[in-house]
Amino acid sequence: MKYSHLPITTQLNKLIDNQAISLHVPGHKNMTIGHLKQLKKTMDMTEITGLDDLHHPESIILDSMKMINKHPDYDAYFLVNGTTSGILAVIQAFSNRDGNYLLTRNVHKSVFHGIDLTRQSADLMPMIKSTISQHYLQPDFERMNYNQQNLAILTYPNYYGECFDINTSVQSLQQHHIPVLVDEAHGAHFGLPQFPKSALESGADFVVQSYHKTLPTLTMGSVLFIHKDAPLKEEVVRYLEYFQTSSPSYLIMASIELAHQFYKDYDSNSFFEKREEFINVLIQTGFEVVRVDDPLKLLIRYSGYSGYEVQDWFETSEIYTELADEYQTLIILPLWHEGDSYPFQKLLKKIETMKLPLKKDKELKSLPLVLEEGFYSSESLEHTKWIDIDLAENKILAKHLTPYPPGIPIFLKGEKISQNMIKLMQYYLQGEDRVEGMKNNKILVKDE
Repeated sequence: MKYSHLPITTQLNKLIDNQAISLHVPGHKNMTIGHLKQLKKTMDMTEITGLDDLHHPESIILDSMKMINKHPDYDAYFLVNGTTSGILAVIQAFSNRDGNYLLTRNVHKSVFHGIDLTRQSADLMPMIKSTISQHYLQPDFERMNYNQQNLAILTYPNYYGECFDINTSVQSLQQHHIPVLVDEAHGAHFGLPQFPKSALESGADFVVQSYHKTLPTLTMGSVLFIHKDAPLKEEVVRYLEYFQTSSPSYLIMASIELAHQFYKDYDSNSFFEKREEFINVLIQTGFEVVRVDDPLKLLIRYSGYSGYEVQDWFETSEIYTELADEYQTLIILPLWHEGDSYPFQKLLKKIETMKLPLKKDKELKSLPLVLEEGFYSSESLEHTKWIDIDLAENKILAKHLTPYPPGIPIFLKGEKISQNMIKLMQYYLQGEDRVEGMKNNKILVKDE
């Protein structure tokens, strides 16, 4: 049977035919890392006799989740709708408690979606900016105002692989009787030898990890870890059923199981050897390589050129990176291991043969981030209109502005638009970012 127009299938096949090399998520890197080849397409089954039920696990799924034993104080729960479903379940469980939510400004957009569903409000923590990536790094606890908030949500690490003292942060919040959810989406590999420690060591009440981002798991495969002493544990588990499909993928669950076995058996020596070789080739080719706390991530720069331009050079060579901004291109390395099929030598050759322009001097302007504490309301704005960004000062924003990736809102619905905010919007327009909430140089505002 012939199909005349299959746009998604056609584009995916094009990338496969071009032998695209992955320096982005998911962690299996086009099925070249890990043991996913053990999965068969015929394993795409449903809850027939003997296959248990994710929403009422009693046998094989229960046993498999018990195997995800990264820390003795935590129970693990499979997420087949991604980390988002775990975040939504925790937020919903705390919706009946008094007090606002307490958020870092670099939380994922799913956090705001969850708060919108509860129709409640959130206090935004004052932040400290990274001097390396120029993006949000961590909360500024010296300027923090505690006001009996019902739940705090931290992002650790940030999207660029930068870490902070998560133990002290969690303890500071818990000392004020505030339960803590840590979004460790990009840290499923943490705890491996020579990698940062996981938030599971901090005693946080809830930790959610996107196994699929850095471990060899199918996309959407994640795990929610719940501390044995966490409040509202039963409520969170109940809401997992609300926010996950009633037809969970056995392929995704099996891939989580395989990835965890990969994690337990992983020897990082091969990774660090290849990482150093790769970095040396990048430097010899002319790139500046910035190492961050997470060895799995590197920031690639080239004097006088934006990260968007660097990303274009890589893609011309059929090498696909995670994201770019004005300063740098972010790449996510594979967890190389003995017996992997990742095209490492081909990657090195492609980089060595890149034709790069002459470097030039270019002053990098500091990214104008909002570092002060703030407030977020889930109030719905009924009457809205699209207006030109240049005319938006003092208007009320009606839709989050969210560069994707990484999916972290830069401005929130309900915020009053300042001149500095307009400058930052114009910065994103000048780049090549995909910004959800911007359309043809216009944004949605409250119609007053």
